Amino acid sequence: MGKTDVPSAVLLPLLLLLLCLGASWVNADSLSAPLNVTIRALKVNSAVVTWDILDGDPVIGFAITQQKKDVRMLRFIQEVNTTTRSCALWDLEEDTEYIVHVQSISMRGTSPPSDPVLFRTPREAEKLASKSPDEVTMEEVGQATQLRAGELIIIVVVLIMWAGVIALFCRQYDIIKDNEPNNNKDKAKNSSECSTPEHPTGGLLRSKFPKNKRKPSVNIIEV
Repeated sequence: MGKTDVPSAVLLPLLLLLLCLGASWVNADSLSAPLNVTIRALKVNSAVVTWDILDGDPVIGFAITQQKKDVRMLRFIQEVNTTTRSCALWDLEEDTEYIVHVQSISMRGTSPPSDPVLFRTPREAEKLASKSPDEVTMEEVGQATQLRAGELIIIVVVLIMWAGVIALFCRQYDIIKDNEPNNNKDKAKNSSECSTPEHPTGGLLRSKFPKNKRKPSVNIIEV
Protein backbone atom coordinates (compact mmCIF):
# COMPACT_ATOMS: atom_id res chain seq x y z
CA MET A 1 0.00 0.00 0.00
CA GLY A 2 1.15 3.49 -0.74
CA LYS A 3 2.03 6.00 1.93
CA THR A 4 -0.04 9.23 2.06
CA ASP A 5 1.32 12.48 3.46
CA VAL A 6 -0.93 14.87 5.39
CA PRO A 7 -0.39 18.46 4.33
CA SER A 8 0.88 20.75 7.07
CA ALA A 9 -1.88 23.25 6.23
CA VAL A 10 -4.45 20.70 7.44
CA LEU A 11 -2.43 19.32 10.36
CA LEU A 12 -1.85 22.66 12.05
CA PRO A 13 -5.59 23.56 12.49
CA LEU A 14 -6.28 20.06 13.82
CA LEU A 15 -3.57 20.46 16.43
CA LEU A 16 -4.95 23.83 17.49
CA LEU A 17 -8.46 22.37 17.82
CA LEU A 18 -7.17 19.52 19.98
CA LEU A 19 -5.29 21.98 22.16
CA CYS A 20 -8.43 24.09 22.69
CA LEU A 21 -10.50 21.02 23.56
CA GLY A 22 -7.85 19.85 25.97
CA ALA A 23 -7.69 23.25 27.62
CA SER A 24 -11.48 23.31 28.07
CA TRP A 25 -11.43 19.88 29.65
CA VAL A 26 -8.65 20.96 31.98
CA ASN A 27 -10.59 24.07 32.99
CA ALA A 28 -13.71 22.02 33.66
CA ASP A 29 -11.80 19.49 35.71
CA SER A 30 -9.98 22.21 37.63
CA LEU A 31 -13.17 24.06 38.69
CA SER A 32 -12.56 24.68 42.37
CA ALA A 33 -15.08 24.12 45.13
CA PRO A 34 -16.82 27.15 46.71
CA LEU A 35 -15.05 28.76 49.63
CA ASN A 36 -16.11 30.40 52.90
CA VAL A 37 -19.44 28.60 53.11
CA THR A 38 -21.33 30.27 55.96
CA ILE A 39 -24.78 30.04 57.53
CA ARG A 40 -26.45 33.40 58.17
CA ALA A 41 -29.87 34.65 59.31
CA LEU A 42 -30.45 31.45 61.25
CA LYS A 43 -34.03 31.13 62.44
CA VAL A 44 -36.27 28.37 63.77
CA ASN A 45 -37.53 27.28 60.33
CA SER A 46 -35.13 28.92 57.88
CA ALA A 47 -31.55 29.96 57.20
CA VAL A 48 -29.39 31.49 54.48
CA VAL A 49 -26.20 29.88 53.18
CA THR A 50 -23.54 32.08 51.54
CA TRP A 51 -20.24 31.27 49.80
CA ASP A 52 -17.42 32.66 47.65
CA ILE A 53 -15.73 31.43 44.46
CA LEU A 54 -12.30 31.95 42.99
CA ASP A 55 -11.92 34.71 40.43
CA GLY A 56 -11.84 33.40 36.89
CA ASP A 57 -13.92 30.28 37.45
CA PRO A 58 -16.51 29.94 34.64
CA VAL A 59 -19.39 29.50 37.09
CA ILE A 60 -22.95 29.70 35.75
CA GLY A 61 -24.85 28.37 38.76
CA PHE A 62 -24.73 26.45 42.01
CA ALA A 63 -25.93 23.24 43.61
CA ILE A 64 -26.66 22.83 47.31
CA THR A 65 -27.07 19.58 49.21
CA GLN A 66 -28.99 19.82 52.50
CA GLN A 67 -29.16 16.85 54.83
CA LYS A 68 -30.27 16.19 58.37
CA LYS A 69 -27.54 14.80 60.54
CA ASP A 70 -27.79 11.00 60.94
CA VAL A 71 -30.55 10.91 58.29
CA ARG A 72 -30.03 9.69 54.74
CA MET A 73 -32.74 11.83 53.18
CA LEU A 74 -31.30 14.71 51.14
CA ARG A 75 -32.62 17.94 49.67
CA PHE A 76 -30.93 19.00 46.46
CA ILE A 77 -31.22 22.63 45.31
CA GLN A 78 -29.83 23.60 41.91
CA GLU A 79 -30.01 26.86 39.99
CA VAL A 80 -28.23 27.95 36.80
CA ASN A 81 -27.88 31.18 34.82
CA THR A 82 -27.27 33.16 37.99
CA THR A 83 -24.37 34.94 39.63
CA THR A 84 -25.82 34.92 43.14
CA ARG A 85 -23.67 33.73 46.02
CA SER A 86 -26.41 32.91 48.51
CA CYS A 87 -29.43 30.67 48.85
CA ALA A 88 -32.31 30.44 51.34
CA LEU A 89 -33.02 27.18 53.15
CA TRP A 90 -36.65 26.78 54.16
CA ASP A 91 -38.97 24.31 55.92
CA LEU A 92 -36.36 23.51 58.53
CA GLU A 93 -37.26 21.87 61.82
CA GLU A 94 -36.49 23.55 65.10
CA ASP A 95 -33.70 22.22 67.31
CA THR A 96 -32.36 20.06 64.45
CA GLU A 97 -28.82 19.64 63.08
CA TYR A 98 -28.23 19.99 59.33
CA ILE A 99 -25.22 19.46 57.03
CA VAL A 100 -24.82 21.60 53.91
CA HIS A 101 -22.52 21.24 50.88
CA VAL A 102 -22.21 23.74 48.03
CA GLN A 103 -20.96 23.03 44.48
CA SER A 104 -20.30 25.38 41.57
CA ILE A 105 -21.73 24.61 38.13
CA SER A 106 -20.01 25.40 34.82
CA MET A 107 -20.77 24.54 31.21
CA ARG A 108 -18.78 21.32 31.50
CA GLY A 109 -20.09 20.07 34.85
CA THR A 110 -19.92 20.65 38.59
CA SER A 111 -17.07 21.33 40.96
CA PRO A 112 -16.14 19.16 43.93
CA PRO A 113 -18.37 19.78 46.95
CA SER A 114 -17.30 22.35 49.50
CA ASP A 115 -16.30 21.48 53.02
CA PRO A 116 -19.40 20.41 54.98
CA VAL A 117 -21.02 23.00 57.21
CA LEU A 118 -22.89 21.79 60.29
CA PHE A 119 -25.46 23.97 62.01
CA ARG A 120 -28.40 23.59 64.40
CA THR A 121 -31.68 25.45 64.24
CA PRO A 122 -32.74 27.09 67.53
CA ARG A 123 -35.85 26.36 69.52
CA GLU A 124 -38.77 28.75 69.43
CA ALA A 125 -38.42 29.51 73.14
CA GLU A 126 -34.67 30.11 72.80
CA LYS A 127 -35.21 32.47 69.87
CA LEU A 128 -37.74 34.51 71.82
CA ALA A 129 -35.56 34.57 74.92
CA SER A 130 -32.47 35.66 73.00
CA LYS A 131 -34.34 38.49 71.33
CA SER A 132 -33.83 41.76 73.18
CA PRO A 133 -36.76 44.15 73.73
CA ASP A 134 -35.12 46.78 71.55
CA GLU A 135 -34.49 44.39 68.63
CA VAL A 136 -36.81 44.97 65.70
CA THR A 137 -36.95 42.60 62.75
CA MET A 138 -37.81 43.53 59.18
CA GLU A 139 -41.08 41.60 59.49
CA GLU A 140 -42.11 43.64 62.52
CA VAL A 141 -41.16 46.83 60.71
CA GLY A 142 -43.36 45.80 57.79
CA GLN A 143 -46.26 45.03 60.11
CA ALA A 144 -45.85 48.38 61.87
CA THR A 145 -45.80 50.15 58.51
CA GLN A 146 -49.01 48.38 57.47
CA LEU A 147 -50.69 49.33 60.76
CA ARG A 148 -49.67 52.96 60.36
CA ALA A 149 -50.95 53.01 56.80
CA GLY A 150 -54.28 51.55 57.96
CA GLU A 151 -54.55 54.10 60.75
CA LEU A 152 -53.84 56.94 58.33
CA ILE A 153 -56.54 55.67 55.97
CA ILE A 154 -59.09 55.51 58.82
CA ILE A 155 -58.18 59.03 59.97
CA VAL A 156 -58.54 60.41 56.44
CA VAL A 157 -61.94 58.74 55.99
CA VAL A 158 -63.17 60.12 59.33
CA LEU A 159 -61.99 63.63 58.44
CA ILE A 160 -63.75 63.44 55.07
CA MET A 161 -66.98 62.33 56.77
CA TRP A 162 -66.75 65.17 59.30
CA ALA A 163 -66.14 67.66 56.49
CA GLY A 164 -69.24 66.38 54.69
CA VAL A 165 -71.35 66.67 57.84
CA ILE A 166 -70.15 70.24 58.46
CA ALA A 167 -70.80 71.22 54.84
CA LEU A 168 -74.32 69.77 55.00
CA PHE A 169 -75.03 71.60 58.26
CA CYS A 170 -73.84 74.92 56.82
CA ARG A 171 -76.01 74.42 53.76
CA GLN A 172 -79.10 73.70 55.83
CA TYR A 173 -78.37 76.70 58.05
CA ASP A 174 -78.14 78.98 55.01
CA ILE A 175 -81.48 77.66 53.71
CA ILE A 176 -83.17 78.26 57.08
CA LYS A 177 -81.67 81.72 57.32
CA ASP A 178 -82.85 82.62 53.80
CA ASN A 179 -86.42 81.46 54.54
CA GLU A 180 -86.66 83.37 57.84
CA PRO A 181 -87.51 86.85 56.27
CA ASN A 182 -90.27 85.27 54.18
CA ASN A 183 -91.78 83.71 57.29
CA ASN A 184 -91.72 87.07 59.09
CA LYS A 185 -93.50 88.74 56.16
CA ASP A 186 -96.21 86.07 56.14
CA LYS A 187 -96.76 86.49 59.87
CA ALA A 188 -97.01 90.27 59.54
CA LYS A 189 -99.49 89.95 56.69
CA ASN A 190 -101.70 87.55 58.62
CA SER A 191 -101.70 89.75 61.73
CA SER A 192 -102.66 92.86 59.70
CA GLU A 193 -105.63 91.07 58.17
CA CYS A 194 -106.95 90.03 61.58
CA SER A 195 -106.49 93.41 63.35
CA THR A 196 -108.73 96.60 63.47
CA PRO A 197 -107.84 100.33 63.83
CA GLU A 198 -109.05 100.38 67.43
CA HIS A 199 -107.45 97.06 68.27
CA PRO A 200 -104.28 96.61 66.30
CA THR A 201 -103.63 93.26 67.86
CA GLY A 202 -106.89 91.83 66.59
CA GLY A 203 -110.23 91.20 68.09
CA LEU A 204 -113.90 91.78 67.31
CA LEU A 205 -114.77 94.58 64.95
CA ARG A 206 -116.50 97.42 66.78
CA SER A 207 -118.67 100.15 65.35
CA LYS A 208 -117.08 103.53 64.83
CA PHE A 209 -120.30 105.36 65.66
CA PRO A 210 -121.01 106.17 69.29
CA LYS A 211 -123.97 104.56 70.91
CA ASN A 212 -127.14 106.67 71.39
CA LYS A 213 -127.42 107.75 74.99
CA ARG A 214 -130.84 108.55 76.44
CA LYS A 215 -131.08 112.14 77.66
CA PRO A 216 -133.70 113.26 80.18
CA SER A 217 -136.63 115.10 78.50
CA VAL A 218 -137.81 118.44 79.90
CA ASN A 219 -141.34 119.67 79.19
CA ILE A 220 -142.13 123.36 79.66
CA ILE A 221 -145.79 124.24 80.41
CA GLU A 222 -146.97 127.80 80.20
CA VAL A 223 -149.91 128.90 82.38
